[in-house]
Amino acid sequence: MISTIPLASRKQTHAPASRTRRFFKLAGMTASVASGYAANKIRTSLYSSENSEADRHKTYQKMAGDIVHTLGELKGAAMKVGQIASQAQDLLPKEFSEALQSLQQEAPPMDYGIIRQQVIDELGEAPEVLFTEFEEEPYAAASIGQVHRAKTRAGQSVIVKVQYPGIDKSLDSDLKQLRLTLKLGGLLKLPKASVDQLFEEIKARLGEELDYSNEARNIEDFRRFHHAEQELLIPAVVPELSSQRILTLDYIAGDHISKVTTGRYSQQTINRIGHRLFRILADQLFVHEAIHGDPHPGNFAFRPDGTIIMYDFGCVKRLKPGVVSAYKRAVIAGFEEDYRGLDQCLTELGIRNEKLPCVDEKYYAMWRDIAILPFVDASRPYHFGTADLHQRLAANIPTILTYIDYFKPPVETIFIDRLISGHYWMMRRLQVQAAFRTELEHYLGMSSQALDKVTNTCV
Repeated sequence: MISTIPLASRKQTHAPASRTRRFFKLAGMTASVASGYAANKIRTSLYSSENSEADRHKTYQKMAGDIVHTLGELKGAAMKVGQIASQAQDLLPKEFSEALQSLQQEAPPMDYGIIRQQVIDELGEAPEVLFTEFEEEPYAAASIGQVHRAKTRAGQSVIVKVQYPGIDKSLDSDLKQLRLTLKLGGLLKLPKASVDQLFEEIKARLGEELDYSNEARNIEDFRRFHHAEQELLIPAVVPELSSQRILTLDYIAGDHISKVTTGRYSQQTINRIGHRLFRILADQLFVHEAIHGDPHPGNFAFRPDGTIIMYDFGCVKRLKPGVVSAYKRAVIAGFEEDYRGLDQCLTELGIRNEKLPCVDEKYYAMWRDIAILPFVDASRPYHFGTADLHQRLAANIPTILTYIDYFKPPVETIFIDRLISGHYWMMRRLQVQAAFRTELEHYLGMSSQALDKVTNTCV
């Protein structure tokens, strides 16, 4: 993650937790969550339904607080999983998904002495030898590493991404302990086979993200793919100053999303940025079939001329053959109210439990009527600043839970869902006002007349 929010006021952590300390921290969290869940189950059997619900809410809030505190302190894979889980609003209780949102914020930076030693271990020399300038104060800090501004011996302004030592070695144990926490806390009520698939997917993506050499290859791949997009910038890798745990990139400055306001950016420019973000998302999904899998605001920067800068390509999901085609057909079927076709596509994608009867069409209609709102009118902009799609979904949580057994964790599409969710929140925060109907027609291959017929039912 690369962001322009200053970190000078953040309290530094002095050393990453050892594997043993991480284990005991996570084990303590698991014990706390499990005991809270068990106590709540006992109290629930004694209380009235109204009192039981109030007690459950209080218990879940405390459990969620314990989890967020521990994951935020440990950083690494544990914190990263928490960030991913924060978007699983249909799999976790509301108290947890809401509390986990705080993990999307920047982490406290690591002590500079630890960062300096990591550079020596990885590149063979101290920062003051390799660079003419190397700022000790971090430019940004995240779950698995932090970023420092520097200047090379050749005079090039760069940023240096340094992975916290030992983070990669704790991946397996972190995931095992987190899985146990979810199980004992009664938080992830899914079949074992589904949980296995879900955690294997998360483990694979995190393993790739912890290899900065892999990220360097991803950057070059996406730079080639987006080379014709003149108003999209992706920093280039400086290979001679990079390794498996150090990544040095060309420094390209931009505004954090918090600075993109109508006082500095015209609404027209903000809308242009919105259209560009939509095209970037759709191009990666439908054309490149490889997506930037960590689309939160800290991984983007902006300029008043409408330019977008993309950072952090550690988490890239390369989609299997047939997934994009099935996903596109599912979207089209949903929009056309072909719910039997939608059910078949979701089964093909491994999302629908084929052993259970067909899902009631009203359930699919509920999702469709919410998802289609930004695409209803090609001539009337949709105001993302006042968008309430997330609230509409939250209001239907009871219905979603009724059908939870009909669906499996969306292993093949979990990062597609994360991509779309992340872009929705960015559009909302940017307060984009734009109609994406024309772009949708292009990427889905639907004619204007066909989409007219679909969207007219929502007007």
